[in-house]
Amino acid sequence: MVVPLPSLPEEDDATRNNPGQCKIFDPPGESHGKYGFSSISGLHLFAIHYLNSVHISMNTTPQVADLHVVRNVPLPAPAFVLSEIKRDAGEAAFVAQSRETIRAILNGHDKRFLVIVGPCSIHDTRAGLEYAERFIALASELQDRIYLVMRVYFEKPRTTVGWKGLIMDPDLDGTDNIPRGLMVAREFLRQIIALNIPTATELLDPITPQYIADLISWSAIGARTSESQTHRQMASGLSMPIGFKNTISGDLKAAINAIGAATKPQTFLGVSEQGVASAISTSGNPDCHVILRGGEDGPNYDKTNVQDALVKIGEAGFPASVMIDASHANCGKNHEKMPAVFEEIIRQRAAGNKGIIGAMLESNLVAGNQKFPQPLPDLTYGQSITDKCIDWETTEDLLRAAASTI
Repeated sequence: MVVPLPSLPEEDDATRNNPGQCKIFDPPGESHGKYGFSSISGLHLFAIHYLNSVHISMNTTPQVADLHVVRNVPLPAPAFVLSEIKRDAGEAAFVAQSRETIRAILNGHDKRFLVIVGPCSIHDTRAGLEYAERFIALASELQDRIYLVMRVYFEKPRTTVGWKGLIMDPDLDGTDNIPRGLMVAREFLRQIIALNIPTATELLDPITPQYIADLISWSAIGARTSESQTHRQMASGLSMPIGFKNTISGDLKAAINAIGAATKPQTFLGVSEQGVASAISTSGNPDCHVILRGGEDGPNYDKTNVQDALVKIGEAGFPASVMIDASHANCGKNHEKMPAVFEEIIRQRAAGNKGIIGAMLESNLVAGNQKFPQPLPDLTYGQSITDKCIDWETTEDLLRAAASTI
């Protein structure tokens, strides 16, 4: 059976000059504006118009697509989210300045020690803001020796299944309200930046940066994704410094190769600010470094492993510098061991190893973690629902001791 293609509504000058603006999905007398849930490319418009216009009562053709897809919900265009939660000029200036400071530390021009510290993940923005208020006071106190950047992690990679972060499930109830998650994440980041706190996150989904990257000072590519071509390409176009972790197995070569790819120009599939699939070409990101986080064979923060990593990075033609994660496999995911790991990192730095440019700590208001899922009223305020963290008091003690040592 041949079904004729339906004709599209007549195109006017506004639609022709701005394919992201379309009147077809706007109710009579109502406009969603230039960027909204109706923003769509002409090609997408044609497909939707066609599918909505064609009805075939009997279709004997076997289904060969979307056999396992339950639903496919359009997201608001990145430009719409950015227009709803705007970054002002002062916030933009602070993000640019914080990135430049981190670059200077990576390049050795700023002699301070860089520490990425904060909750394993943000699941309660109220607790996150309380942490930030304590953070800013400590950061100001230690700013001559240590440059503190707050972990603001919204996406959680999973070995199998589990809560995947605030963007994916902002209500912590399995409803996966991603449009709301994107809004909540962006608003939280804006609040943190407004406090003049540099931000750090792991970028997991390659679409996410379009919604939040302009409010990020530093980012990580995690152990599960350092080998991913998609993430290496994405990193090549990001505007902030990027750290690549060694793999889950402990392999360092993958992280070094990732830097080799991310510092080069790349072209790849992506999404534009208007939410349209696009081909993105980049110039390469020169501000990349390795993060040692341990692996299945054990920790790699000791002097021998660190020196070996610096040699291999240098032999590959990149600046011989590393950041060391005191959590994850370097402490066996035991938060009670994290302080000793951090202290050893500081000891090596204080002993003269300037190749160690920074460290990472997972820290929260309350130590440890708690089982999740569980009823939300039963959750302990300020305690992680993902990896175990050290508490705030331990965080203060460790960082003050480090500042007096290095």
